[in-house]
Amino acid sequence: MKIGIVCYPTYGGSGALAAELGKELAKRGNCVHFISYGLPFRINRNIKNVFFHEVEVMNYPLFRYPPYTLSLSVKISEIFEEQNLDILHVHYAMPHATSAYLAKRISCNTKNKELKFITTLHGTDITLVGNHHSFFKITKFSIESSNGITAVSNYLKDLTITTFDIKEDRIKVIYNFVDTEVFKKDFNKSDYQRKEVINKLIGNKFLEKKDKVISHISNFRPVKNVQNIIKAFSKISKAISAKCLLVGDGPEISLCKELCKKLGVEKKVIFLGILEDIKPVLNASDLYLLPSKSESFGLSALEALSFSIPVIGTKVGGLKEVVFNGKCGYLINPDNFNEIAEKSLEILADENKYLNMAQNARDRALAFDCNIIIPEYINYYKTILI
Repeated sequence: MKIGIVCYPTYGGSGALAAELGKELAKRGNCVHFISYGLPFRINRNIKNVFFHEVEVMNYPLFRYPPYTLSLSVKISEIFEEQNLDILHVHYAMPHATSAYLAKRISCNTKNKELKFITTLHGTDITLVGNHHSFFKITKFSIESSNGITAVSNYLKDLTITTFDIKEDRIKVIYNFVDTEVFKKDFNKSDYQRKEVINKLIGNKFLEKKDKVISHISNFRPVKNVQNIIKAFSKISKAISAKCLLVGDGPEISLCKELCKKLGVEKKVIFLGILEDIKPVLNASDLYLLPSKSESFGLSALEALSFSIPVIGTKVGGLKEVVFNGKCGYLINPDNFNEIAEKSLEILADENKYLNMAQNARDRALAFDCNIIIPEYINYYKTILI
């Protein structure tokens, strides 16, 4: 098949899933065309069967803000016609589903074949953007105009039905996935050797052999609750020798750095910025924290589980469909940083509990392996194209 994929190229779960999906589809012989204003952060230009088409946005004095939605619509229409796409898959309802609908209307009289598109809902496109009064009607219209709709969790499906009054049978749940053969701990290296990879990456002896390593990866938006991770880590580091690796960038990063100084942990927390390859970080980690205020699935948590890392996450939203509380980690109140610290120490201080949870984490990740989930997408494409 020739498949178009529209996504945000920036750091975040929707972009990561779209990029990984494109790569997996390409591995299986499909031609994948990414359409966005920038190259998705997990994609490079040398992947076989993967192509990138940049959306150029016109700057014109008449417009206060560049009309990206319209530029994207035109680009989708062009690629659909030039590349003879079979199907378009847009990630994030706003504005991508809207642009796909406009492209469909633009192309309806210029092509014998109809542009069919699937919209995958990821979370804040429903809980934050689409639910805002100024976007509600267009979000509902764009979702309902999609030829197919998928959600990354049952939680998100139910929320979409409740929020937008979408018919239940129109939304198919297809979970996020992970390549468990790529995302797995390198047990051929010792704990210290895995830490040394990080030390070489940052250019100094940050991680010591005795340190327990706690990590978090996100776009540092308020919903990710990174400040509570730092508050919890401050307590953890007083009880055991520990270091914290924070990966990503975003609007709260300056506040987080200031909080580290205020709590006196600035020498125990390192901000690694945006990394194309997060595997070395997870390979060196002992515990992963994701106490978001809302999480529709938690792709980064799944990738941590695949590395045999117990996860402490939030008990609200869709993360409970991924992390089994008490088995491969804990689900807690995201606002209670004391509980985050307590559960972290409970896992890290008990070697038998840790090893058991680490094995359970790996076993849980195997249920979301790409070889299980990708065929679900391919079969769904075929169903929509009938």
